[in-house]
Amino acid sequence: MSNRIRWIDRRFDFSFPVALYPEMIERLRGTPARLEDRIQKLPHAILVRRDGERWSIQENAGHLLDLETMVLKRVDEYEAGAQTLHAADMSNRRTYEGEHNSHSIESILQGFREARWRLIKRLDGFEAEMFARTAIHPRLQTSMRLVDMILFQAEHDDFHLTRISELISLFET
Repeated sequence: MSNRIRWIDRRFDFSFPVALYPEMIERLRGTPARLEDRIQKLPHAILVRRDGERWSIQENAGHLLDLETMVLKRVDEYEAGAQTLHAADMSNRRTYEGEHNSHSIESILQGFREARWRLIKRLDGFEAEMFARTAIHPRLQTSMRLVDMILFQAEHDDFHLTRISELISLFET
């Protein structure tokens, strides 16, 4: 395993132009396909196997699904002109209580695809000016444009996809 920077320790550079929002949306659009491609053919035993107390592949996928409601809520907050975004539950209670290993991987993947489609549909419907709206991100304590929040979510997707790849390498050897 690599010595990856923990998600909560990550910092971000949001100095890129707002006009890159189509590329940021495209990253989000591609996550369900990338996730499915990576895990849908894995045996159940590998999908639900944990590395100690850390989440299984299936729990990482379930976590991505769990967060889609929060992301949509944050989009609502940008649209409403909120000054501060609501805080994420950093305890990840929903994922721990979700018992994702007891569900089918197909239902998790389908749920994530549908939830992400709803998000993309919302984002695709906005005028370009919307992506420049700002709100304070509560954990980072920084002003974040909607386009920045999209990048933040895409980075979070990639963080968990990378963890899934690490688990696949660990368990398939």
